[in-house]
Amino acid sequence: MQFTAFVDDKDIICTITPDTDLTAPVFCFSLMAPPAVASGGTLLTHTGGYGEAQLPDLIAGIPHQITLRYADPTFGPANRAWLPLGPYLRHGGGTTALPALPAGVSIPHDSPFTPHDGLRIVPQPTAWTATGGALTGGVTWDNCPALDRAAGLATRCNLTSFQQPNGTPITVETDESLGCDCYTLTIDTDKITLSAGDDGGIFYAGITLLTLTQTHDGIPLGYISDSPRFDWRGQHLDCARHFYQPATIMRLLDLMALCKLNRFHWHFADDEAFRVQVDCLPDLWQKTAQRGENQIMPGVFGGGIASGGTYSKSDVAAIIAHAKALNIDVLPEIEIPAHALAFCKIYPDTRDPAENGQEVSVQGYIGNAANPAMPATLAKFKALATEIATMFPFQHLHLGGDELPDDTWSGSPAARHMMQQNDLQTTDDLFGWTMAELGQHVRDLGHRPAAWEEAARGKNGGIGNGAILFSWTGQGAGIDAARAGYDIVMTPAQNAYLDMAHTADPADWGANWAATISLEDTINWDPIPASAPDIANRVIGIEGTFWSEFTTQDDQMEPMLAPRILGIAAKAWQADNTIDGATLRALAGHYRTIFDQMKWARFKGA
Repeated sequence: MQFTAFVDDKDIICTITPDTDLTAPVFCFSLMAPPAVASGGTLLTHTGGYGEAQLPDLIAGIPHQITLRYADPTFGPANRAWLPLGPYLRHGGGTTALPALPAGVSIPHDSPFTPHDGLRIVPQPTAWTATGGALTGGVTWDNCPALDRAAGLATRCNLTSFQQPNGTPITVETDESLGCDCYTLTIDTDKITLSAGDDGGIFYAGITLLTLTQTHDGIPLGYISDSPRFDWRGQHLDCARHFYQPATIMRLLDLMALCKLNRFHWHFADDEAFRVQVDCLPDLWQKTAQRGENQIMPGVFGGGIASGGTYSKSDVAAIIAHAKALNIDVLPEIEIPAHALAFCKIYPDTRDPAENGQEVSVQGYIGNAANPAMPATLAKFKALATEIATMFPFQHLHLGGDELPDDTWSGSPAARHMMQQNDLQTTDDLFGWTMAELGQHVRDLGHRPAAWEEAARGKNGGIGNGAILFSWTGQGAGIDAARAGYDIVMTPAQNAYLDMAHTADPADWGANWAATISLEDTINWDPIPASAPDIANRVIGIEGTFWSEFTTQDDQMEPMLAPRILGIAAKAWQADNTIDGATLRALAGHYRTIFDQMKWARFKGA
């Protein structure tokens, strides 16, 4: 069986060459958005970007051409990620997978880079005074668990020149005047003095020494004083659209630690799946563990005939423990009330049976929002929040709350009745009321709620309850929410969404609805805009984000993050205007060896 596809303007020309005769097969495929068929077949059905096209009889060895398009005429394939993913044929004999198209970032040869004259580390320390010379032969210490964990990280990442039996000794001193995660290092010819006020500071001092052993010919002598700009230094991973193996998540946590990032935002629930085992709603994870043929969810986003997985409770515990050893807290996210297509299919009592609306989500799904007027909706979401909260010790719970389709619930008599009872006039008002109800429940559990920027909507101010909001469409919504009294994590898609393509080259890989994001773009912004200095005390951090709509294999994520995660790290730790694009690019050149020793695939292009 052969399968090829290429782009001709906005057309996607697919050629299927069977190796046996097939009677009236159905071509199943996934695009980034709802599809259309221009010729060579008839579109039978679609769920979001997943489509099924009826083909004529196919003859062995005779190519058949089918031309696909995006249903929205303003969409055109931006790069290879917009070609069909997970293609297969359904026929009288069952199903047959078609060969997958080349996927993931196409990695060219490295280009030369200009070496950095200062300390070759990201993020750069707050202050550095060089005294000349360098220490060689690694370092050693006695009885320091935080440095032991740094050494364990070095071993896992194959950075073996760090801890050596006859290395330069490190003396650890407590300095309570230093804040959370802060440290100083005095690096002399015969010893290193490390001062910190907490375990995090000791660990990050160890990370600094570990990194310098990799990027320099010996640890430069001198004095380092270092402190982070933000408490929240995050990286998000979408495990709902693609199931990443627990070992992959742990590798990501290791990379985060090397970058001094300290919040892992675990997005394991969305329209397509809920991937964590829970006792309160077993059908939810059991029926969404797999997607594809004969499943609740078909092969959307490259699911193919069958793909998926579920994180067991022991998986969750192991990931949390691994993160804790790296000074990383894990933020779980459940999706309320939208991005709940599979949830609503499994629990139809969360939808109004009299609903006559046809709201469509940005992904092309119909009916992907649970209805708060149905008693089962809040009961099920509260049960879910309660159990997830018991599993995650960070005491923060992200409730989602993004991308509610326009006019959701407008065709629901039950919702209209609830709005009348609570003096609510608009969809946003009912949405804000719903988020506030669930936010209060999270507070009652002893956790702090979090949500995406939309959760500030509604006449009563949205979710409230001390929630943290994540500003993602840009920074404007975050500025408005901060001025309304919310704490904000800035994660603007134009700078921090690492699922965006690196370049506009059609041979590249990734989304582009927000931007194409170069390495320099990750730092060419300020979390506290010059136009809004008044929100400085409300911006608690930044976060890099990775959505997995076009990811079909774990390792496809790697070159999307590397080296751009270095820009996220620099922006989260360093004071504004302390690093420019040329410096970041030079420093990224020095990290090539680290990524390669980790066997972490990296983007090598411009």
